[in-house]
Amino acid sequence: MPFRFEGLEIWHRARAYAAKVYGLTARFPRREDYGLTSQLNRAANSIALNIAEGSAKGTAKAFDYHLDVAVGSVFEVVSGGFLALDRGYITSEEQQALYDEGEQLAKSINAFRRTLHP
Repeated sequence: MPFRFEGLEIWHRARAYAAKVYGLTARFPRREDYGLTSQLNRAANSIALNIAEGSAKGTAKAFDYHLDVAVGSVFEVVSGGFLALDRGYITSEEQQALYDEGEQLAKSINAFRRTLHP
């Protein structure tokens, strides 16, 4: 029997977003391993992980809480993209792609949240 989160499009999109973040941070300078690299990777992981954790909760309110945390993590990645751009670690095109995909992911998560409270 599959886990509930496996059937959620937002979880699949969050996984793809995390892969994109990891691809970018792999090119960051080594001095950022415990700084921005780690922070962005953890925030990107947090999106999918909170969607999965929330899906296991017994109430819509508890699931909604974890989805709210997931959206916050999207915002964290988007903000980190600006910091990476400022430091010359990514191009403006890469930052814009992180921004655009993050915006769409946050909108999708929030749209799903609305279905929990009809």
